Amino acid sequence: MRRLATRMVGLVALGAALAGPMLPGTVAGAQAAGCRNTGNFDSWLRDFRAEAQAQGLSRRTISSALDGLRFDPSIVRKDRAQGVFSQPFLKFSNRMVSSYRMKHGTRLLRENAAEFADLERTYGVPGPVIVGFWGLETDFGANIGNLPVLNSLATLAFDCRRPDLFRTQLMSALKIIERGDLRADQMIGAWAGELGQLQFLPKDYYELGVDYNRNGRVDLLREVPDVLASGAALIKSHGWRANEPWLVEVRVPRSMPWEQAGLEVHHRESTWSKWGVTRRDGSPLKSTGLESSLLLPMGRNGPAFLAYPNFDVYLQWNQSFVYATTAAYFATRLAGAPPRFAGNDKVDVLSFDQTKQLQRVLEARGYDVGGVDGMIGAKTRDSVRDVQAKLGLPVDGYPTQSLLRRLSGN
Repeated sequence: MRRLATRMVGLVALGAALAGPMLPGTVAGAQAAGCRNTGNFDSWLRDFRAEAQAQGLSRRTISSALDGLRFDPSIVRKDRAQGVFSQPFLKFSNRMVSSYRMKHGTRLLRENAAEFADLERTYGVPGPVIVGFWGLETDFGANIGNLPVLNSLATLAFDCRRPDLFRTQLMSALKIIERGDLRADQMIGAWAGELGQLQFLPKDYYELGVDYNRNGRVDLLREVPDVLASGAALIKSHGWRANEPWLVEVRVPRSMPWEQAGLEVHHRESTWSKWGVTRRDGSPLKSTGLESSLLLPMGRNGPAFLAYPNFDVYLQWNQSFVYATTAAYFATRLAGAPPRFAGNDKVDVLSFDQTKQLQRVLEARGYDVGGVDGMIGAKTRDSVRDVQAKLGLPVDGYPTQSLLRRLSGN
């Protein structure tokens, strides 16, 4: 999930099973997950009141926002629990890109066609991209959260894990109240402080929210025109390039230089074609003149995509590789692409516990996997690539049960 210079969304619509958003500083935050809170919350809150007053916020706003806030340990527990994004891409995308979301998203695109056309002219962002995030974040506004955002933000700003990030968010929430967009009691949302139908963190809400219907306030909870325009503005702020693709499904051969796969490697379509990569139907790749990366979310035997520069926007929205790929894939489906191909062969998937076991084995060999968290992030993939190369295996960066057995000596 993203809204910030790399925020990560709340995904309220996924339900209680989701641990919550991955936000800026997630890697450092994971390293600080074992930190211990010291000090007194009430004393901290008094200091924050003084800071808000020094920034020119009115006593009325400060009182309405901060009176009665308390430290909530349940929010801290949610912040420490990160597990949903450990799911493999096929499982996660099958769940998220449901028939309901496809039908409802397609209908919303049709019913709001004029507005989406205007937003694309203004911001360069296609309607399916906005609707894809809208559907995944809150089921198109049906599930925006039910927790008091101000209390959550204060708790996380006091907590030792990422205090600076959430202190900024709490101050931005007060500025939203001061501007007259929302009252304090209307700030109901997700546990990590996201607000509205696209789950904006308060700083993005305050700085990038658009009063598209010109009624004098930015309302991202109830006003759909404001929601969609603000989403387009946020996506553009992340560097979206108009009239360019973001993700295209492809087929890969049984053998190719697998070390060329990954977001850090870029080639033009002519190079991918030389190595046997084709369009999904087997026809030659279309030439866009752009460089792209070969994305193999489940290794060389699973689904395959070419990721273009616009795909980076998805990773800014949510740093989870699985979420970003699913959101981008959902947008291609809404834009008319068929359901994705499962891949060339059965994928040897590790369980959550097996992934953690692999990470421990790699750490014991001196690799930095970014923490033993059961999630196949960039550092784990890089470590797997290196060990695959040393063992003479195809270097696709995807860990398998056979690799785990080999490294474990079984």
